[in-house]
Amino acid sequence: MEHFIVSARKYRPQTFKDVVGQQAITNTLLNAIEHNHLAQALLFTGPRGVGKTTCARILAKMINQEGSEQPDEDFAFNIFELDAASNNSVDDIRNLTDQVRIPPQVGKYKVYIIDEVHMLSQAAFNAFLKTLEEPPKHCIFILATTEKHKIIPTILSRCQIFDFKRITVKDAKGYLKYIAEEQGIVAEDDALHVIAQKADGAMRDALSIFDRVVSFSGKNLTRQAVTENLNVLDYETYFTSTDLIMENKIPELLLQFNETLSKGFDGHHYIAGLASHFRDLLVCRTPETIELLEVGEKTKAKYLEQSKKSSQAFLLQGIELANETDLKYKTSRNQRLLVELCLMQLASITFDGEKKKAKHFIIPASYFLKKGIATIKVNIDDTSANKNTESNSITATAPSQSSSETAVSSNPKVDSPFTNKERPRIILNSQNKRTSGLSLSSIQKKKEHLIKQMDVVLEEDDLPKDTFTEEQMQTVWNTYVKKIEDEGKHNLTSILSIDTPKLKDTTIHLEFPNATNKIEVERQQYDLLAFLRQKLNNYDISISITVNEEMDKKYVYSDMEKFERLNEKNPNLDLLRTTFDLNI
Repeated sequence: MEHFIVSARKYRPQTFKDVVGQQAITNTLLNAIEHNHLAQALLFTGPRGVGKTTCARILAKMINQEGSEQPDEDFAFNIFELDAASNNSVDDIRNLTDQVRIPPQVGKYKVYIIDEVHMLSQAAFNAFLKTLEEPPKHCIFILATTEKHKIIPTILSRCQIFDFKRITVKDAKGYLKYIAEEQGIVAEDDALHVIAQKADGAMRDALSIFDRVVSFSGKNLTRQAVTENLNVLDYETYFTSTDLIMENKIPELLLQFNETLSKGFDGHHYIAGLASHFRDLLVCRTPETIELLEVGEKTKAKYLEQSKKSSQAFLLQGIELANETDLKYKTSRNQRLLVELCLMQLASITFDGEKKKAKHFIIPASYFLKKGIATIKVNIDDTSANKNTESNSITATAPSQSSSETAVSSNPKVDSPFTNKERPRIILNSQNKRTSGLSLSSIQKKKEHLIKQMDVVLEEDDLPKDTFTEEQMQTVWNTYVKKIEDEGKHNLTSILSIDTPKLKDTTIHLEFPNATNKIEVERQQYDLLAFLRQKLNNYDISISITVNEEMDKKYVYSDMEKFERLNEKNPNLDLLRTTFDLNI
């Protein structure tokens, strides 16, 4: 059997023209050689598998080939490679510096390639400094590393630094296509693109993945075979997920996620990929940014088609939800539920069955009784003469239907805020409750209690939104504070008096010194909002509360705090306390 050579070795570039994705560096080195401006100490830095060692070998060969009668000579005796990961002691560097003094027997230069130079010890770096700064004329040092930040500054200052960049997906895919043609392999464009993406900018990794996938699928390389072998989520998964999300098919979406998990994929990988998919769809919506989409031609056509179905607002909210889930995933105790909740929220963004962002307000029936908006009908049917009567039914409609029903109506002359709109219809489901047979007066009291409890839920668009000023709001605010003070709620009164409310649009902003004040107001905000909305006749009013701990210094609560505040004004108080041994 013929010995197999991996593609990373078999197709290692032999000239600078063959190097993929590093044109700026290779052109610089070629010009330096041509104009005799090559430094004697070079540092090649960058990610793994991008061509640092390859460029060092090509450079070492080229500078010795100049003027040589044998162009195919590799000058192996002039090139010394040292792995600093295993030769990082002071003695190793001293042996190297001793060899530096001897001139080459063949060629013009001796080239020392020190790979993973950041692994040298501190003492080895110091021993190397003098030789690196003033090497002999026949000697050139090429240092290669993936972690430049670990090299001491005195070494960096003596080197000419070349930063190698990651290989782009486009360049990697082009080189893979060339290799596939060389080996007689039929490869789909999308299949090569997946390999290039999986390599994450490293050409050596791309070639290793290519060899692995070819061993799996043979001479015909398909996208399906690549995704199956590499165990990566295919684009089709995210296209299907997005279609289900936009069609609001939550059950099918959860089943697809379960199927993805059953294939061995991680929920974190799935939700992160979904966020990237939304980003790619957003990129497709603008012709100027479509070049940011790094996919194959067939897949790009699918992205363009799906991007037309989705709105920009949906994609932005989708990215935000998916990214938030991505950030919370590692700290979540129930990671699957976290992703499923995110998927259900995504599938509800474009739900048309109801207004997703409409604010609902619960308005007491007394509001409509005062405004003359609706007539509320209450029927109580006492069907039994004993103490265990059964059903008391309550219905409410807009106009009256019969005189036999007990009606509670308002003054029809009062102006209604719904003059040009359809009057709201109030429908309460009948409930069967067990009640005891009591007197007529008790039944009447119960009827009155039920009327007070009846609430009407209306959409935001059906409610009044009168304009008002900050002064009007503060006046109503002070009225409410006086009201609750008369009711004996002194704690809430003092909290609401800490800060003067400020108005921005229809949001009332408050600032409190600690979270306790905020929590207390949030517990009572329903009554407060109901009062403000009714008095100002605007149901868009909301409250925003922030906590500023710096404000806490302005208020004193305990006896000790009061004493310290007084002592600041008169230090003699503390002298008085200590002299007579007083307690606070």
